Amino acid sequence: MALWRGSAYAGFLALAVGCVFLLEPELPGSALRSLWSSLCLGPAPAPPGPVSPEGRLAAAWDALIVRPVRRWRRVAVGVNACVDVVLSGVKLLQALGLSPGNGKDHSILHSRNDLEEAFIHFMGKGAAAERFFSDKETFHDIAQVASEFPGAQHYVGGNAALIGQKFAANSDLKVLLCGPVGPKLHELLDDNVFVPPESLQEVDEFHLILEYQAGEEWGQLKAPHANRFIFSHDLSNGAMNMLEVFVSSLEEFQPDLVVLSGLHMMEGQSKELQRKRLLEVVASISDIPTGIPVHLELASMTDRELMSSIVHQVFPAVTSLGLNEQELLFLTQSASGPHSSLSSWNGVPDVGMVSDILFWILKEHGRSKSRASDLTRIHFHTLVYHILATVDGHWTNQLAAVAAGARVAGTQACATETIDTSRVSLRAPQEFTTSHSEAGSRIVLNPNKPVVEWHREGISFHFTPVLVCKDPIRTVGLGDAISAEGLFYSEVHSHY
Repeated sequence: MALWRGSAYAGFLALAVGCVFLLEPELPGSALRSLWSSLCLGPAPAPPGPVSPEGRLAAAWDALIVRPVRRWRRVAVGVNACVDVVLSGVKLLQALGLSPGNGKDHSILHSRNDLEEAFIHFMGKGAAAERFFSDKETFHDIAQVASEFPGAQHYVGGNAALIGQKFAANSDLKVLLCGPVGPKLHELLDDNVFVPPESLQEVDEFHLILEYQAGEEWGQLKAPHANRFIFSHDLSNGAMNMLEVFVSSLEEFQPDLVVLSGLHMMEGQSKELQRKRLLEVVASISDIPTGIPVHLELASMTDRELMSSIVHQVFPAVTSLGLNEQELLFLTQSASGPHSSLSSWNGVPDVGMVSDILFWILKEHGRSKSRASDLTRIHFHTLVYHILATVDGHWTNQLAAVAAGARVAGTQACATETIDTSRVSLRAPQEFTTSHSEAGSRIVLNPNKPVVEWHREGISFHFTPVLVCKDPIRTVGLGDAISAEGLFYSEVHSHY
């Protein structure tokens, strides 16, 4: 009996130590071996093999991502909204009777042939792009084919509506959306999104999202990455018709954060109208009460003059920016910033170059003692990493914010609630330099400490890799989800 009892005790103790090991995997091996031997249980079992870098990185993010002390309660979002019709780009172009030829970029699409050439140009690079289609009748015909195409899906579209929809997933947030909202879009929106009656219209604005997968082929063409090509004939969003409705709604709604997007839609307008509208945009932003931060979400553009005007006129009026690698490069080319001679990124955007451009934006166009600008924050995202750059003294909780933005990129692309480590891969550079225009630091990536921080002349940079979805379910709206999630976890200092 005593022998049986001794064996049972040993078994229970072994089980207990096993539980300690499972619950506290970070305990040093020496501590576990000491515990085991002190119980006279013989040699300690070998620890389990190392968890994958993806698993360690996801676990580290979860520990870092904490809600800020002061949280947003009411968020107002405007002004571009539409219905996205999402389908296979290759299949649509085949259905339109088009065949793969030579790729060529067109800043504005005037015909089916322009569409085919531009799509091939960007599919070959695996790069996202958005273009205006000038011919109303041709666009209507293409949109009808796309909307009725087997497997075509209808989603909430437009940066403002997508950001509003993402914020609305948090039940403790009240969300106001101003934009051209037709019946189909209204039906698709979350119940938590309030749309003022002045924003409702009888007909929806449709945007066609032509997706392609990594490795997908069409003739001689092979896509290096999964991405999408977006085009529309959207006059309501193009003229930013809802801007005045948006600003006039703010007084009653009383937001503590304003998110503005849709400036890129003005590319279809005449130069004179662009200039006039941009002045009205700046005046409208100036009417937003002092102390309410304004985030501007950029999108794909081709008009350098318009982009330069946005940099010089709109940037000083906003508090925060969200943008990707295409928009960042186009911005520095348009405003003669660092690395502006670079025609395109060669694969993964160089971290040091990106960091230099972000630093230049905040130094040249951001808040300083000598400049009347509100800009203090930029959230940059590319496929394999994100950087959050902030002017010191204005924002907190940056570690959580940049990690949350990167985490949502993996979950939303894979359509999972949490990171599924079997479906994502760590593709960020394993080491990089933080600057090329000055002596930058050399950083080596550690999945256990996934947010890297560095500082440069009063500006802080927070970098984190992305766990890239291997087979993305949907790529549209990822940038908007990233920016919304980053803002959700950000805290602005009360002196704003």
